[in-house]
Amino acid sequence: MSLDKTSTPPEDHTPQDAVVENPEAAAGTVTAVDPRLLVREQGFAGYLTEFKRKMKAGDLGSVPVIIGLAVIWIIFQSLNSNFLTAGNLSDISVAMVGTGMIAVGIVFVLLLGEIDLSVGSVSGVAGASYAVLTVTHGMSAWLALVLSILVGTVAGALHGFFFAKIGVPAFAVTLAGLLFWNGFMLQILGDSGTINLDSEGLVAKLTSYYFSDVAAAYGLALVATVLFFLSSYFGNRRREAAGVPSRPLSETILRTVLLAIVSFAAAAVYNQYKGLPLAVVIFLAMLVITDFALRRTAYGRKVFALGGSVEASRRAGININMVRISVFAISGTFAAIGGLMMASKIAAANQGAGSGDLLMNAIAAAVIGGTSLFGGRGRTWNALLGVLVIVSIQYGLALEGIASPVQYMITGGVLLATVVIDAITRKTQKTAGRA
Repeated sequence: MSLDKTSTPPEDHTPQDAVVENPEAAAGTVTAVDPRLLVREQGFAGYLTEFKRKMKAGDLGSVPVIIGLAVIWIIFQSLNSNFLTAGNLSDISVAMVGTGMIAVGIVFVLLLGEIDLSVGSVSGVAGASYAVLTVTHGMSAWLALVLSILVGTVAGALHGFFFAKIGVPAFAVTLAGLLFWNGFMLQILGDSGTINLDSEGLVAKLTSYYFSDVAAAYGLALVATVLFFLSSYFGNRRREAAGVPSRPLSETILRTVLLAIVSFAAAAVYNQYKGLPLAVVIFLAMLVITDFALRRTAYGRKVFALGGSVEASRRAGININMVRISVFAISGTFAAIGGLMMASKIAAANQGAGSGDLLMNAIAAAVIGGTSLFGGRGRTWNALLGVLVIVSIQYGLALEGIASPVQYMITGGVLLATVVIDAITRKTQKTAGRA
């Protein structure tokens, strides 16, 4: 039984030639051919036909969010010529990292079809823990950093335990976690309510440090492009050797060129300002690692399988409880990392950490980016696209001097539109027999 429950058919398995026991009957049959082979034999015309078929079947992928992001940037640039300047774009990319990290953990939970309402409070606890350990108790910055992240891991694992082992609904247990960890944060911060961090310390530099040498940004763009090409090329070679469908070299080159354009354009923007931000490098590294874990490992296939069908996963021998607990632990871990990033942005831990619209923005980022609320479909890269949309809206409205209440309403409208698209897509896929 295949464990991958995503909407696209597994590419690593194709029907093998069977032993024909009745040659006369077989003579009148038509040999089944993988439709992807036919598409690739037709060249780019075949890909255009396949793209249209996917759109009709509701397999939209990241197309809506990319189009939406382009529209948002065009509108705000037309309203204010400073929106697409190097400085503003660089600030947007750094500001999105904290929420984006939390959204990465949310993606894992959403893949199970569940929700984690505690991530905002857990992020606040992580920042407060680091501040107390380093400033109040004089602990080593690196040790305090590790312990603060582990606080998030333990908190998430506890939520997962009550959900998986005790049977408490994820909504209820994480809502309780939201209240508990917020109270815990207030308790450890003490009466002052605010602890300032060393502006030149480890955590503060997470968002304030830039690689000023132009070679850093261009070098990262080059490395990303080359690694993508080599991974795609040798992956296709292995598939060809195994006799399964693979992308032609022309498609691999086209994808590489598109990635190179985006990567080097971003590098040029960064080099026009302060250079490559360390926070962005860390965020991209986390996205690559988590994407690999979800798409290329047995654990990732188990997560997708569990999001597709609990009963089918149980029959396949998957340890349901282990996967559930681990997913919530991952969510807590990334909430803690995100909390440290946000503490770095203001060089302090205070009573307002993890509150406000943070939880809403983190969940919205995952969903707007393309992760399904119904489970079984999504990638951690969705967090990047989604948070980029949200922070772009916030910065664009701020440039226009629009008040926070209006920002909340617009972001809520975007989230509602995304959820509606997700629901319609799911119904369309069921109609097309792809769900």
